[in-house]
Amino acid sequence: MIEKLENSELEVSKKIRSIFQVSYKIEAKLLNTIDFPPLKRPLEDYLKSDTEFFGYSKNGELAGIIEIDHTNNYTHIRSLVVNPIFFRQGIARNLMEFTLKTFDANLFVVETGLENEPASKLYEKYGFIEVKQWDTNHGVRKVKFEKRINN
Repeated sequence: MIEKLENSELEVSKKIRSIFQVSYKIEAKLLNTIDFPPLKRPLEDYLKSDTEFFGYSKNGELAGIIEIDHTNNYTHIRSLVVNPIFFRQGIARNLMEFTLKTFDANLFVVETGLENEPASKLYEKYGFIEVKQWDTNHGVRKVKFEKRINN
C-alpha cells in the first residue's frame, strides 16, 4: 500500500530518515564512497521539506519511500529508497509506477550515482533516458535521466 507521508510530523520524519539512512548506506557502498551527502541529511531537513514523501508499506512496516518535487513543468524524483530487508520485492517498481500514474507532468527527472546499477536499470526500464553525467565535489560520478511524456 502506498500513501502520502506527513513529513511535518516528528515521528513520521524519524521513520523516513531511518529508511533513508539504511538505504543510503548500501548506495554509498555501491558508489565506493565514504563522504556521501545523503547520509548527512539532518532530521530537520525532512521535517521542513516542501517535497512530498510517499511510503510503501508491507506487512505494516514502512518498506520504501519516494520523494517527489512536482511543479507545473516537471516532476523531479528527489529520492527513491527501499529498506534493504525488502530489496528485490518490487517495492521500487511499485513506487515508480505510482509516481508515473499519479503526477501529471510532461517531464520526469531523476538523478543517481553512475555506479548505482540497480537504480539506473529501474529508470531505464520505465523509459528514462540518460541526458547528462558529471562529477560531484564529493567524488561521485552522477547521472541524470529524463522521461518525456507527449500528450
